[in-house]
Amino acid sequence: MNPFRKVLVANRGEIACRVMRTAHRLGYRTVAVFSDADAGAPHVRQADEALHIGAPAAADSYLNIAALLAAAQRSGADAVHPGYGFLSERADFAQACADAGLVFIGPPPAAMRAMGDKAAAKRRMLEAGVPCAPGYLGQDASDERLTAEAERLGLPLLVKAVAGGGGRGMRLVHRFDDLPAALAGARREAISAFGDGTLMLERLIDHARHIEIQVFADTHGHAVHLGERDCTAQRRRQKVVEEAPSPVVSPAMRAAMGADAVAAALAVGYVGAGTVEFIVDTAGRHFFLEMNTRLQVEHPVTECITGLDLVEWQLRVAAGEPLPLSQEQIRFSGHAIEARLYAEDPYDGWKPQTGRIVDWRPEQATNLNHAAGGVRIDHGICTGSEITPWYDAMVAKVIAHGHDRADAVRRLTRALEDAPLFGLRHNGRFLRDLLNHAQFTAAQLTTTQLDEWAASGEALLQRPAVPEAAWRIAAAVLGGKSVDGVRPASVNAFDLTLDCDGERRTLRAPPEGIAVLSLGDGVLRCRVDGVHRRHPCVQVGATLQLAIDAAVFGFTEASPYPAVTADNDPRKACAPVAGTVAQVLVAVGDAVLAGQPLVCVEAMKMELWLHAAAAGTVQALHARVGQPVGAGALLVALEINEGNTA
Repeated sequence: MNPFRKVLVANRGEIACRVMRTAHRLGYRTVAVFSDADAGAPHVRQADEALHIGAPAAADSYLNIAALLAAAQRSGADAVHPGYGFLSERADFAQACADAGLVFIGPPPAAMRAMGDKAAAKRRMLEAGVPCAPGYLGQDASDERLTAEAERLGLPLLVKAVAGGGGRGMRLVHRFDDLPAALAGARREAISAFGDGTLMLERLIDHARHIEIQVFADTHGHAVHLGERDCTAQRRRQKVVEEAPSPVVSPAMRAAMGADAVAAALAVGYVGAGTVEFIVDTAGRHFFLEMNTRLQVEHPVTECITGLDLVEWQLRVAAGEPLPLSQEQIRFSGHAIEARLYAEDPYDGWKPQTGRIVDWRPEQATNLNHAAGGVRIDHGICTGSEITPWYDAMVAKVIAHGHDRADAVRRLTRALEDAPLFGLRHNGRFLRDLLNHAQFTAAQLTTTQLDEWAASGEALLQRPAVPEAAWRIAAAVLGGKSVDGVRPASVNAFDLTLDCDGERRTLRAPPEGIAVLSLGDGVLRCRVDGVHRRHPCVQVGATLQLAIDAAVFGFTEASPYPAVTADNDPRKACAPVAGTVAQVLVAVGDAVLAGQPLVCVEAMKMELWLHAAAAGTVQALHARVGQPVGAGALLVALEINEGNTA
């Protein structure tokens, strides 16, 4: 047995809060760690103790093994839970914890090493009889060898980091001309995220679905699977919606995939929670992709259909207990779906968003569903939280459990509508629309569907128009105030000009047929053409943020004074978002062509490129690799060639 009493959670955000919730229920004390950027974060307040571990950059805090071990020693923690992401799949971290006398709540280092190298893992799976997709897994990972192997395998294919996970260090290649950039980008991202730029190739299986199996093993030789999760809905290789069970998996297929997943775990001496990921082709054949040696982001859907607490199982297995149930005792009930709420703009190329959360009330959704227990929201944010560029763009997970798939979709749709996030753009409306899209309903999505829709201009990825009723409601609410003070009581009716999402409208205020009944506690109650309605709503300064159908619209009365704006200046290449400079391709004095890439900024797992707006010469460079930059910061100044200015 490995008894422990105090658990340090070597992570942040919603997963840190999630782990602490179960740990507290089981009687464990918890210790949080935090960077400068997270000093006021909810996970810090939820823990029994909290210690500062470094600067905002993950390399200086959440990836700093020495700082984490020092925090454990200072706090008296005798166990470490890694959460997911960061160091959760690093064998050297698990080994360092063991060497320091700490119980690592995860698999042994040897199993992590076996599965951490994706190429080596596939070789072991082939030896164990687990089917694998065609690819190149050789030791020679030079560009020359990878190019030759790509020509042998054919297109499309995936370039993948052998130490990768979570979509990092991965590129999809459809044309051989794009291969050099894909190799360079995947290697650069892999070095940044995992400290290892070694690459492998994998033949892309077209029109595929992504199905994964949750496995659990203990130190007594027992291993089971807890069914599958369907994670097919992805954008840029990042999961967006996950569900259990999969709508395309039969009982026979579940048994076959489950047996292969358990065989994969036993082949490497696995202990604890793990996920074996498969790609499934149109004929229903499954192929091993990789094993994630940690708890998954999407574990709540498995918890919903099994009625089990997977973090509790992790803690019990880490303490040396046998698995609570045998394979025959595991039962599945109903259907569960999880939607990842990202601070990103799906209508602008999934661009990451940063800023302050002005209002977040998840209880508005969970309380309404409390009696049925149908909705759960896992998050690590609160009103006033600052979303920074330093970490992942996911801010919350909204999960619904129903007696069947349609029931779960209906519950999840309402939860997204009832608990909007105010203060910055996010993908809430997109999630709501995706869940109700005909191809999702028919279970006809593929892993590349969302990217294909983005390229083709699918309506799902077009920014929603501001509803007509929303303009009238905003006019009714804002009609009592002006941008420069309270209007005189003698003014009964007037023209009110409002701005929203780049559109400007002039309405007569107060508008006919609209009555504001109350506005407070995050809810607006109003009467619209005789119908009483409620909408999540907050007023921040001169701006009214109104949520309708999971979309948030910000209305502001137009100023009577002319706005001071700066036109797009081709002489200035500025950072599109706050982030870190990942690559600089030019130097002072270089001649550049219109459209030429200049600088790459990485933020929230995405690389965003700045391109020259016109031909010219680099006059000044204000960017270096690794440098943090703010949104709008000038990175490259150009002297535009005569005749190219507007």
